[in-house]
Amino acid sequence: MTAVQFRSPDVRLSEALADTARAVQGHVVTLRELLGYVGEQGLLVFAAILAMPFLIPVSLPFMSTALGLPMLLIGIAVILGRLPWLPDRLLDHALPSATVQHVLERAGRTAERFEHLVRPRLLPLTGSALVNSVHGVTLVVVVLLLMAPLPLVPFANTLPAIAIILLCLGIAERDGALLLGGYAVSLVSTVYIGSLLWLVVHAGMNVEDVYGTARAFATRLFGG
Repeated sequence: MTAVQFRSPDVRLSEALADTARAVQGHVVTLRELLGYVGEQGLLVFAAILAMPFLIPVSLPFMSTALGLPMLLIGIAVILGRLPWLPDRLLDHALPSATVQHVLERAGRTAERFEHLVRPRLLPLTGSALVNSVHGVTLVVVVLLLMAPLPLVPFANTLPAIAIILLCLGIAERDGALLLGGYAVSLVSTVYIGSLLWLVVHAGMNVEDVYGTARAFATRLFGG
């Protein structure tokens, strides 16, 4: 296995993506080089994008496992400050530079649209590798909550997804306010999903019973 070092997220995401697009212009780029360019920021934004399909109240079965595994690896990578699981054969795989550049340019333009809302704030919350490792632990826990075997249960995927998006963007853009929001939603997710899992394990309820209980609770809470 080959380790890929992350760089500290100390520049704006749009700037990092623009620099990467210029760096890969006109030559074949490997996945190893691309990871070195985009670093932790790019992977965290990728994790946030993977979480977005779960923003609907009910997600499809197996979807949380398929999309959760890459997010889980990214969370572990944040804890360690490196990505040690990719083999050399995959890291040295050549990518078409024109396609990579086009994707990076589009992602950079998209990042510019939300950067007036997401900006460096409360910098001590993202000021050290140790602090970011703590955020990585929280991210891993929330991803595991999202992957909990509760298909079709209302908000069982939505609440962790919101927490993942807030945590990932907060770390990537050094936005402490988003991180605090991510921790708040993480706490709510832990209580909600932990209660559902407790019902399954200790109260002898099956998933269908939990679904009915959760749906009734969500109806009382949110209306509808």
